[in-house]
Amino acid sequence: MDIRLAYGRNGLNVTLPETVDVLTPRFVPGLPDETEALKDALCAPIGSAPLAQLVKSGDKVVVVHTDITRATPNDRILPVLLDELDRTGIARENITLINGLGTHRLETEAELRAMLGDRIVDGYRCLQHDCNDEANLVSLGETSLGHPVRINRNYLEADVRILTGFIEPHFFAGFSGGPKAVIPSLAGAESVFTNHGIEMIAHPKATWGVIAGNPIWEEMCEVALRTHPTFLLNVSLNVSREITGIFAGDMLSACRQGYAFVKENAMCPVDEPYDIVITTNSGYPLDQNLYQSVKGMSAANQIVRQGGSILIAAACEDGLPNHGRYAALLAEAGSPQGVIDMISKPGFCSQDQWQVQIQAQIQRRADVYVYSDGLTDEQIERALFSPCRNLEQTVSQLLEKYGSEARICVIPEGPQVIPYLRVEA
Repeated sequence: MDIRLAYGRNGLNVTLPETVDVLTPRFVPGLPDETEALKDALCAPIGSAPLAQLVKSGDKVVVVHTDITRATPNDRILPVLLDELDRTGIARENITLINGLGTHRLETEAELRAMLGDRIVDGYRCLQHDCNDEANLVSLGETSLGHPVRINRNYLEADVRILTGFIEPHFFAGFSGGPKAVIPSLAGAESVFTNHGIEMIAHPKATWGVIAGNPIWEEMCEVALRTHPTFLLNVSLNVSREITGIFAGDMLSACRQGYAFVKENAMCPVDEPYDIVITTNSGYPLDQNLYQSVKGMSAANQIVRQGGSILIAAACEDGLPNHGRYAALLAEAGSPQGVIDMISKPGFCSQDQWQVQIQAQIQRRADVYVYSDGLTDEQIERALFSPCRNLEQTVSQLLEKYGSEARICVIPEGPQVIPYLRVEA
């Protein structure tokens, strides 16, 4: 069976046994006119007055957007949003766009232009959140869990706060979009570390598609509501990155409607676990590095059996990456159990510990093989994975290990579809 995997910028073709099961997201066609649909959503939002009625001349407006590691079509949704603000009489000098980086690295000028378009970069004040910029972080006290909260000063000092983003299932926050535009996107490093702390990540409800009882999402929501966001503009996408749904208005009302829409179309039950699961991280821009690609592994982990194997194809043109602490933590720990032992030490706190914790939890269940043109075998091994230079050959070797009747599943689009065992639903 010939299958095309979402890999890097151009995809990857593989030939696999005819008996494999292939899981793809339910196809939802893109909206016939995205621009008009966006305009309509701003004028007839969910649980809110129209955006034009929420702003007045002289207001300082902040628009928060996702960074280049997310698939949000910023270059298509932000121009419509900004045009609507222009029509309300808001001067451009009173509008600030903030790149909600969380703990991610600052982006280059070229990356910002590719993501936002020249018109926005040249015509508006564009800032990038820095989670370590002490002067630009304002304390909001503690959450109900006792975690410290500091949020971007430019955002908090605005009169109008608009959150934008893309809704998809998320491997520990339940869903992306919604309150994630505030924390981790605009938070201080310590707020991210505690929200993504070891006990939070280990909670059984901190997983794909779950918000009720999920301590990570609930704390994100608590913090976001404390900042009084004015308006939310989230979208859902299909595998062609076409907009399939627009969820605008009151943050909670709009994002909950978006979650329900995405869950119906992106989550897929299966009856039995598989011996071998082949997956991706949905191609570029989501598979830019191995850190981000843990999400694809996590989706596969939902349906692989204990002692099974996961194969992930991720281009990783940005490497492990070299920034952040992901690679260093893995090298220091030396093994999946070493990761758990390290982060369990009293007082341990480090950027990216949440990602290595999830990786270690996956590797306690299954062996993980990484196919990547952007990484050397040594880099893959230092990240505690097994290198794979030929997917078909690795599958053949695993069939010898598990037997010719082994169950194989392929998830070509990675976490664009989230499988789960029906008995565990």
